[in-house]
Amino acid sequence: MAINTGISAADRKKIATQLSRLLADNYSLYLKTHAFHWNVTGPMFNSLHQMFDVQYNELWLANDVIAERIRALDVFAPGSYSQFGKLSSIKEESGVPDWKGMVGQLVEGHETSARTAREAIKLAEKAGDQPSADLATQRVESHEKTAWMLRSLLK
Repeated sequence: MAINTGISAADRKKIATQLSRLLADNYSLYLKTHAFHWNVTGPMFNSLHQMFDVQYNELWLANDVIAERIRALDVFAPGSYSQFGKLSSIKEESGVPDWKGMVGQLVEGHETSARTAREAIKLAEKAGDQPSADLATQRVESHEKTAWMLRSLLK
């Protein structure tokens, strides 16, 4: 059955493609945050271990929201590491940096994700897709707030 929600198929595809990039960034950031949660050491261990726990859980829940919006636009959501690797702008970390390195990488990751979400907002607003714009706006807010909290640890 054809979709007739007032957004053209071409616009749905463009928006879903950008949301797929957002999902890949978000998932990559989730994975990095979870790994840092497991591996953080040093004088900030307890605080960062708990902070990273809250952050990776928020990212995990957001993954589902983003993927389901992509599906609502009638596009299949990416769901493999290879797809995420091709779509994500988040740099992978295969080592274990010190706590300051972890925090710095997460600040960069949240800022990157916020930029990706902003691009989704532009596409969604142009097409009159308020649900996708709202979702992306919520992601910008979350990523910017988290980046601010993490950045404050480095001052």
